[in-house]
Amino acid sequence: MSVYSLDRLIGETRRLAAEYRRATGKTLPVTAELAIQDAIRLLRLEPAPPGTVGHDAIRLRAGRRERLQIKGRAIFDENKPGHRIGQLKVEQDWDALILVLMDEQYEPCEIYEADRDTIFEHLNEGDGSQRNRKGAMSVARFKIIGNRVWTREGGLEDDGYWDNRASG
Repeated sequence: MSVYSLDRLIGETRRLAAEYRRATGKTLPVTAELAIQDAIRLLRLEPAPPGTVGHDAIRLRAGRRERLQIKGRAIFDENKPGHRIGQLKVEQDWDALILVLMDEQYEPCEIYEADRDTIFEHLNEGDGSQRNRKGAMSVARFKIIGNRVWTREGGLEDDGYWDNRASG
């Protein structure tokens, strides 16, 4: 690896993305990679091997390896409706979806999770639109069907849900 640590590079990416948005009003397409790194670090997940298709991380739960797809969304104005999650990889193999919500500085503030069956149930009960069939969902909808698993203020939600916490 180069002279920069991964944590330092991620921090610099956040800073540059926030400055770029302030200067131009546009966003850099870095949210997805930041979300993956944040979820892996904050939820103590194992990164998927390079070149893996369909999922971004692996978690051990109840002795089973679960494949996790990770999505991220920076929320710049919470009063503005219609925030959407990036298109889900519905045709790929994964067990649960992790959604990392970030503030205007691209810092994580909340993380939610929903299992694949729950997501598909809610995609299929929609209006049957092309958007639903392609795996599009609003952040508000995901927050309703998912479980909050981490907050900036409280860290991991301690509900016995996570088996892979680092010891010591």
